[in-house]
Amino acid sequence: MNHNIKRGGPGAVVMLLLLCLGLIPMGLKAQCKAHNEAFKSGERVEYDLYFNWKFIWKKVGKATLTTDAVTYQDQPAYRYSLTSVSSKQCDFFFKMRDTLTCYTTEWLEPLYFIKAAEEGKRHTVDEAWFSYSEGKSIVKQRRTWRNPVRDTQEMEYSDSQCIFDMLSILAQARSYRAEDYKVGDKIHFPMATGRKVEQQTLIYRGKKRVEANNDTTYRCLVFSFVEYDKKNKEKEVITFFVSDDRNHLPIRLDLYLNFGCAKAYFKRVKGNRYPLTSVVDD
Repeated sequence: MNHNIKRGGPGAVVMLLLLCLGLIPMGLKAQCKAHNEAFKSGERVEYDLYFNWKFIWKKVGKATLTTDAVTYQDQPAYRYSLTSVSSKQCDFFFKMRDTLTCYTTEWLEPLYFIKAAEEGKRHTVDEAWFSYSEGKSIVKQRRTWRNPVRDTQEMEYSDSQCIFDMLSILAQARSYRAEDYKVGDKIHFPMATGRKVEQQTLIYRGKKRVEANNDTTYRCLVFSFVEYDKKNKEKEVITFFVSDDRNHLPIRLDLYLNFGCAKAYFKRVKGNRYPLTSVVDD
């Protein structure tokens, strides 16, 4: 079982933002349907991205997560898109233009995922196609290298558990009940990255009040995304803070990278399905 995740540059901030699951049920089987209880078409969430540079927190870019009802292969579907753009000042050191999109059925079953990532001088496209047969989830994946040019990588994987991509798991997870978890509970799930399927681990830490980038404080559920060394010692990779209301919006993420720390701060949301009852009144 592989619990490792790439701990790379600012582009990792975007990838890890999508892992703000927090509410994934344990023991998922290949019955991958779920009822949407958290969002509606037209939702738009914006984030500011920061990096710690020599003890100074510097804004390095922004990210936007959108949800829309669409038609995919002649069937009603949802489309989720996350775009991230580094600031012009940051471009001088590290240019980042990432776009991630996934399609699911109305029952939030993954259908297709694509990530086009331009990070520094590297430009790659990762894709995943999902299907279901005889109680199993099946995913076919492909990575295309545009810069530098390399051979295309392809793989196929099946599992009795539901397999998700970075966006579809977020869509499903937002509808699950955090009340079913106790502090210290570990949550395991398989995730397709476009190149392979990895078993990932989250730990529920409890609740905390968190201030966002809009001068507002929210009651949040706290989860840790962890990896393990060769001695099976736990190491924190990301700390997630998810709004403790029916929207289950990611409010803040703290990322512990090889070369420093990064944070993603919730800035604003439009088209949310429910009132933000997690707001803490002064």
